[in-house]
Amino acid sequence: MVYIIGAGPGDPELITVKGMKLLQKAGVVIYAGSLVNKELLNEVPAHCEIHDSASMTLDEVLGVMERASREGKEIVRLHTGDPSLFGAIREQMDGLDRLGIHYEVVPGVSSFCATAAALKKEYTLPGVTQTVILTRMEGRTKVPESEDIEQLASHNATMVIFLSVGMMEEVAAKLAKKYAKDTPVAVVYKASWPQQKIVRGTLENIAGLVQKEGIRKTALIVVGWFLGDEYELSKLYDSQFTHEYRTGSME
Repeated sequence: MVYIIGAGPGDPELITVKGMKLLQKAGVVIYAGSLVNKELLNEVPAHCEIHDSASMTLDEVLGVMERASREGKEIVRLHTGDPSLFGAIREQMDGLDRLGIHYEVVPGVSSFCATAAALKKEYTLPGVTQTVILTRMEGRTKVPESEDIEQLASHNATMVIFLSVGMMEEVAAKLAKKYAKDTPVAVVYKASWPQQKIVRGTLENIAGLVQKEGIRKTALIVVGWFLGDEYELSKLYDSQFTHEYRTGSME
């Protein structure tokens, strides 16, 4: 069996309990070495075979899985964050299907969740926005024309931008065509890691602030007025609001 596990955003304690238990009994671990916190490898058994996929091709990864499967070993494929987001796991799952190898996906805590926690903010504020767009700028990986970041920005929703901080100036320029220039922006470098760094600004000045801090990768860009201080109180705890578990007050 192959377990494709989300390792979380960086803090080794943010892997799920299920993910940790599977890691602790793994016979083979293939981990994304450029992103996964190597402290997690301290949890594997002494006999565990470890491979860093940073320098491996898809065929090499599948080859290790196929051989380990024939040997009857439990295989853990350890991805950063949650593997469903920019994890390139579909091609691995399709490969395992072709090989007739059973697998299970174990979700993890995404870096966009760790980013909100670091900022102490809520992405979906009543009266501000109820939509979160997760996206990236086009780079070496193409983005469909209909998902160009400028078009997505026209919604003025909360936006979380992955894999794009190295193009911060271009990102800010595109967003400023649809958002107001004073829209708050935050860049969180290595959310939940000891090296975590937060840069706050607006679309007008964030590129310069990020450049000054020397942040070129491993950071998320978050944009929107959820970073502000004005919002409506939730109906969930409103004394005048009746729902299945509470009768509203008439006072």
